Amino acid sequence: MTARIAFDRLVWKEIGHLLANFPIALIGFVYVVFMVSVGAGLSVTVVGLPLLAAGLVGARLLGRAERARARLLLGMTVDEPSPLPQTPRDGLLPWLWAVLRDPVAWRTLLYGFIRLPWGVLTFTVTLVGLIILWPVLPYLIRGLANADRAMVRGLLSPSDELERRIAELESDRGVVVDTAAADLRRIERDLHDGAQARLVALAMGLGLAKEKLLEDPQAAAAMVDEAHGEVKLALQELRDLARGIHPAVLTDRGLDAALSAVASRCTVPVTVTVDLAERPAEAIEGIAYFTVSELLQNVSKHSRARSAAVEVWRAGDRMLIQVSDDGCGGARLDRGTGMAGLAERLGAVDGLFVLESPAGGPTTVTAELPWRHRAPAPAR
Repeated sequence: MTARIAFDRLVWKEIGHLLANFPIALIGFVYVVFMVSVGAGLSVTVVGLPLLAAGLVGARLLGRAERARARLLLGMTVDEPSPLPQTPRDGLLPWLWAVLRDPVAWRTLLYGFIRLPWGVLTFTVTLVGLIILWPVLPYLIRGLANADRAMVRGLLSPSDELERRIAELESDRGVVVDTAAADLRRIERDLHDGAQARLVALAMGLGLAKEKLLEDPQAAAAMVDEAHGEVKLALQELRDLARGIHPAVLTDRGLDAALSAVASRCTVPVTVTVDLAERPAEAIEGIAYFTVSELLQNVSKHSRARSAAVEVWRAGDRMLIQVSDDGCGGARLDRGTGMAGLAERLGAVDGLFVLESPAGGPTTVTAELPWRHRAPAPAR
């Protein structure tokens, strides 16, 4: 039994980790002592705090290397902590202050400081064990390696759920920025290719009608009549565009009326039930509207359903939306139906998106949004 464990692959990896502790700990200890002493000693000068901040950034790199070593040799699953801002967007001083207050870097400095005596101990015990304590070596190595694992978890892993949440919010912010940029490009394209082009053609038509007004009044009247039709089409395109940005019915009458209007344009009969005692914040209301709107578009295009239903209600501090249909099912988040984008948008505001769509149907989508109270209207 002892021989089998002694030659186990993980044990040999742990031996390599423990033998490497001393030289790596020595490098880390020298780095920590030098950077802290120099940075603190020069803190009264203009270069002291920037030098200390640079040392903290370097400590983060040491921590990243140690986490990688723990994954490779100790078989650990170690999450990376939330990153520092890459550039001083709000100015050099706020960025410098954020670095100096970085708990991840300070914990890494503490890790590097206490590792030297531990590195000497593990190196010595492991080396002696390889020479004279072979029968008990696997158990000895496992105990020392477990202590190392505890140090990595305690000082180099994300400290709590807050740090992981910060990392998630950083990612979600990127989704929001990308979505907003895509929406702006869509609006610009719709204006350029739709209403703007139609208005240019209208101006040219009216110019030609003006020139023919005296020479051929009948032809000029026909051109004016055609221009009148173009004006109607341009107005309709502008209304559709405005409705795509934020529909007037949502602003004026709320979610119930707005979702009923969306349901009336669906190709299958839709039952809408909105049970809200008060209106949520405008941003949440808008997200709910566009979520239902896109889901009903999917019902029209892909479901082959005979009926659908929309339900909206509040449960505590969350607003729930459920859109269901009796169609063919088989919807997925990775098939280009826009549902993946909806899931990302909801996640960016701390929402949830759950899709249940077995082959053959029915399909049920449940969306959850945080409830935020509507700001009072400004006094006029």
